[in-house]
Amino acid sequence: MSEMKKHLNNVYINSQENYISNHTQKKSTKRKAKANSSSDKNFLLKKNSQFLSINNHDLFFNRELSWLEFNYRVLEEAMRKDNPLLERLKFIAILESNMNEFFMVRVAGLKQIVASSINEIQLDGKTAEETLHEIHKKVHQLTNLKYKILNEILDLLKVHGIEIYQETKNIEKHLDNKDKKFLKNFFKKELFKILTPLAIDPSHPFPRILNGKLNLAIKLRLERNPNKISYAIIEVPSDVLPRFIELPPRNKFSLTIRRFIPLEEIIKLHIKELFGNNEIISIHGFTINRNSELSIEEVSSENLLSTIEEELKNRKWGEAVRLNYRKGMPTDLKDFLRKQLDLEEEETYERPGMLNLHNLMEIYEKIQDRMDLRDEPFIPRNAIILDNLSDIFDLIKQKDILLHHPYDSFQPVIDFLQAAATDKDVLAIKQTLYRTSGDSPIVKLLIEAAERGKQVTALVELKARFDEERNIVWAREMEKHGIHVVYGLVGLKIHAKALQVIRREKDGVHSYVHLSTGNYNPTTAKIYTDLGLITADPEINNDVSNLFHALTGYASIPKFSKISVAPINLRQTITKLIEKEIQNAQEGKPAYIKIKINSLVDPEMILLFYKASIAGVKVDLNVRGICCLKPGLPGISENIRVISIVGRFLEHSRIYYFENNGNPKIYLSSADLMPRNLNRRVETFFPIEDEELKKKIIHILDVIFRDNHNARMLLPDGKYIRLHPKKGEPRFSSQRFFREEVVKEFEEKERDKEEKRRSIFQPLTNLEQIINSKI
Repeated sequence: MSEMKKHLNNVYINSQENYISNHTQKKSTKRKAKANSSSDKNFLLKKNSQFLSINNHDLFFNRELSWLEFNYRVLEEAMRKDNPLLERLKFIAILESNMNEFFMVRVAGLKQIVASSINEIQLDGKTAEETLHEIHKKVHQLTNLKYKILNEILDLLKVHGIEIYQETKNIEKHLDNKDKKFLKNFFKKELFKILTPLAIDPSHPFPRILNGKLNLAIKLRLERNPNKISYAIIEVPSDVLPRFIELPPRNKFSLTIRRFIPLEEIIKLHIKELFGNNEIISIHGFTINRNSELSIEEVSSENLLSTIEEELKNRKWGEAVRLNYRKGMPTDLKDFLRKQLDLEEEETYERPGMLNLHNLMEIYEKIQDRMDLRDEPFIPRNAIILDNLSDIFDLIKQKDILLHHPYDSFQPVIDFLQAAATDKDVLAIKQTLYRTSGDSPIVKLLIEAAERGKQVTALVELKARFDEERNIVWAREMEKHGIHVVYGLVGLKIHAKALQVIRREKDGVHSYVHLSTGNYNPTTAKIYTDLGLITADPEINNDVSNLFHALTGYASIPKFSKISVAPINLRQTITKLIEKEIQNAQEGKPAYIKIKINSLVDPEMILLFYKASIAGVKVDLNVRGICCLKPGLPGISENIRVISIVGRFLEHSRIYYFENNGNPKIYLSSADLMPRNLNRRVETFFPIEDEELKKKIIHILDVIFRDNHNARMLLPDGKYIRLHPKKGEPRFSSQRFFREEVVKEFEEKERDKEEKRRSIFQPLTNLEQIINSKI
């Protein structure tokens, strides 16, 4: 047994109560009393630092398995009885989408490592092969649980007048003559001509099955050769037709029954139309996930745009990594598919219900009128109300603006860009674009600005995974209108979010910048939590100008005054900030680190947090997704708490707080603490210096860490437990609190505005007032 394992052998945590009791104030006080001098803290740091090594696998959770734990938390939201039914259905769809991407990228990557015979060891000491086996074991369990929850949700939806049919044999008994006529008409007029049955025999080799597409595998006996088993495949055209077709509604008492049938079930009902007198033995759906990571040799690519376009064509034909098939598929047919796709048995997943569950978002989107089954609507409030768009520049000059999405509307960002596009004094606009919406007002405003004669530069990241095609379309469109488009950098992704406006004013040329933790996407800004800063601060703007020069031209690596940039100096900046907290703790000064991010994987950063904990620094981490740090290890990470919030909105903001001996330093960033963010991406890390805004961010962090409704706490064994309120306390949801808070603030602003208006236009109601007013 290793020294570290012996050290951990003393850990005894059997329940949530035991673990939480280790963190009570009473025990914390005792520990502080034992090591309250700086010499004691130095001794502890020295003694325990011998274990702090990237090669000590006992210190880290496995990255991939941690991601699966996050998806269990997503499934928990689908399980929650206090979530409306359609919201629970939405979480099933989100989980399916997450898992598809996981297999197409992460599992595919592990398979490549295994195939290469490189003995790459994961952070927790597992080989890639061992990790793959563990992944399949856990995902098989997750899949079974997901369908159990799905069936529960579908049964409850049926009680509320929404029926989604899954099985052909059960569907027919629910169809009356009107339904059958409707479906036959739909099949003949819309579906029949689209379908292409593909026979599999010596003259028809196994077809190339597209990544993620839903197919039907048919086992049959041909009329001309009834002694031989034959196979055929039909691709379900859910890309060109809706996956779920709505049947004519029925009325039951005062309730309108809405009924949906999957496209593949309509095909099954009319299969004879496609195969005539041949005997159909079985029909079962299947899908495959393929390796979808682009393989781009950027160093040798003279034209990055055309290289990515070419590689995108190959994505749909990548190596198969998983086969999903409908329960009941004959073993010989399943084995035939598995062998054709070159998959192992553990890479095949039997599904007890319909496939491609991410398509359930169609149902969620279609049923907008059932407010009893959905979350209460929330409309983001506009934090900035302007009489004239150009007033925004004066407003920014007076004071920095902080936007907290989705509670604050994304509209001020659009207004900022629109003002820049239309203002005659604006000379230039520069912007990074990583992900934006399909019908992007951002891109349209950049085009408008260029057409008005302004110099516009857009840094479009073509390698934004699964948004490459959209970004290529927008890049070409912008080039047509005279925008200078820069297609990323060789070897780096531009993940920073920056929008800078350069304007001529009476006293010279000034610049204004918007920096954000999230993308320039008005759609996701309604469902992702993010923070954005709009500032006229000369030093920050000068830093951003230098960054753009470095990204678009041949400028030397800039020195930044206030912001930090990966991969230039962001890692060094965070390291210094953590080390300062360690020093303060050792000197008996206030020391505290509070961070909210999406993922924590970088081993060097994890070791720094361990050192901080050993030194007595309290470390609170809110990590939504992957977390490879182990909290609660005796003598190593007892002072570290990790929570994760999964709720209605996707937690996406990145906030970094350092106590700094009572003079807090607060930063926002586009970066998580992952090797890719710190080493292989262009990221920004920018300070919040306005005292009022610092208080607001401290308030945001305080509220987030109070959450006991959507928050879970990470245990030393890698499991998460839901937090519970203390006796007598109510459940507290940070997301609900922020929704209610912003509504109150908006209503107060409106009242103040109305009072000012009344004071300006106060009517004269008596003769004395009229006489006095004339005097």
